[in-house]
Amino acid sequence: MIFFFLFVAFLFFLFFSVLGWGAVLYNRLVRGRQEAENAFSQIDVQLKRRHDLIPNLVETVKGVMKFEQTTLSQVVQARSQAVAAPNLDERLKAEGQLSGSLGRLLAVWEKYPDLKSNQNASQLQEELTTTENKIATSRGFYNDVTTNYNIRLQEFPANLVAGAFGFRTRPLYQVPEAEKDAPEVKF
Repeated sequence: MIFFFLFVAFLFFLFFSVLGWGAVLYNRLVRGRQEAENAFSQIDVQLKRRHDLIPNLVETVKGVMKFEQTTLSQVVQARSQAVAAPNLDERLKAEGQLSGSLGRLLAVWEKYPDLKSNQNASQLQEELTTTENKIATSRGFYNDVTTNYNIRLQEFPANLVAGAFGFRTRPLYQVPEAEKDAPEVKF
């Protein structure tokens, strides 16, 4: 009789240990997902700032850069696509294209002494450059947090809990091929 009670007590202990272990894994996965979402929202703040700066920059340089209308058009089009992106994957892709377009615009900027001497244009360029640096830093942090989260999802035994509760991997913020090459400036 005493062995029966010991066996039942052992089964209860085992059951509650497995339940507690599952709860700990679940909470770690939730924490990782929330950290990744927070990291992306930090990028989002800087992207909003960039989206707000672009129309002012385009209007400021439009008159001076008469021969670079295609570059300006690419920036405006890339901004529109980034703002209208329907999901995270499309948004990451569109923001990468926007970064490439802005890089080309800032490289072309050097050809126009009137533009460089314009106080408003210089201030906008400085703000945009600072924002781009903040975006780059935030992207790195997002990728670090997201990589840790994605690893947790794939590790055993957390992958059992993740699969049971519908946790999914998150995409990393990738640099588009077009942005990997330095923009070419010709004088």
